[in-house]
Amino acid sequence: MATEAKSAKPIRLAIIGVGKIARDQHLRAIANDPCFELVAAVSRNAVVDGVDNYHDIAELLAAGHDLDAVSICTPPVGRSAIAMAALDAGLDVMMEKPPAATLSEVARIEAHAVAAGRSLFATWHSREAAGVAPARAWLADRTVERVTIAWREDIRRWHPGQDWILEAGGFGVFDPGINALSIATEILPGDWVVHRADLQVPEGRMSPLAANIDLTCGDIPVTAAFDFLHEGPQQWDIVVETDGGTLKLSMGGAILEIDGEVTEATDAEYPGLYAKFAALVGSRSRDVDVTPLRLVADAFLVGRRTIVPAFAW
Repeated sequence: MATEAKSAKPIRLAIIGVGKIARDQHLRAIANDPCFELVAAVSRNAVVDGVDNYHDIAELLAAGHDLDAVSICTPPVGRSAIAMAALDAGLDVMMEKPPAATLSEVARIEAHAVAAGRSLFATWHSREAAGVAPARAWLADRTVERVTIAWREDIRRWHPGQDWILEAGGFGVFDPGINALSIATEILPGDWVVHRADLQVPEGRMSPLAANIDLTCGDIPVTAAFDFLHEGPQQWDIVVETDGGTLKLSMGGAILEIDGEVTEATDAEYPGLYAKFAALVGSRSRDVDVTPLRLVADAFLVGRRTIVPAFAW
């Protein structure tokens, strides 16, 4: 990881893609971070008050803003071209998860950033959840015996009307599920392998609404259950059984429980991401980890698909 660094003046930033995640998380984090100044927004369907707004990145770049960086919050399909254009314009780039639609696209973007000497940050916001770092530290001194992941949420609540998420490249239930994999691969670094996957794809759609996966991290068995039609209380849990007790991360990593002792902290995922991006820009560094994306790609490759009734909003 890059060491912390701060610019003498704020990083002049444009946000590209003004959807739910940008409005819920990015805009607030940017506004509260003195390292950044939001000067422009790019969206086909929305505007951000108080800054210049553009339809696409070509229009943004043609406007001649004195920009330093962009934060890309568009759906993953098409993100590669946006990132490449930004890098060609001499800008540093931060990307919402997943970083792109394919592994080869991420590799191309990273190689372009290296050649251009620009910073690139492929973010995994769930790794910034309050319980993740202490969970990793606690597990480092123990022998892990088993991992169980249960990630169940309601697509209608978190992605209302967003048809792209069930199309090719939209990831379906892996859009939230990749958050679980980003946490798991952070707290348990090692050789992760997907052995089996069962995918439930709604009729007429391309991406699954549910998935069950068997993996290993080294010799550790890992099971993951992802559900995108879960009503009632939402569930984002990872349970790790060890020779020295049981660890549980819940609420997406915000709550850490070890043998019944609970620790909870304020959500600071996106402020943490922007602090890291500022440090990367200051040190001309890059942070690109594709492990969670690789596991999702492997699940699609080995997955056995079952067609389920058509999904409608």
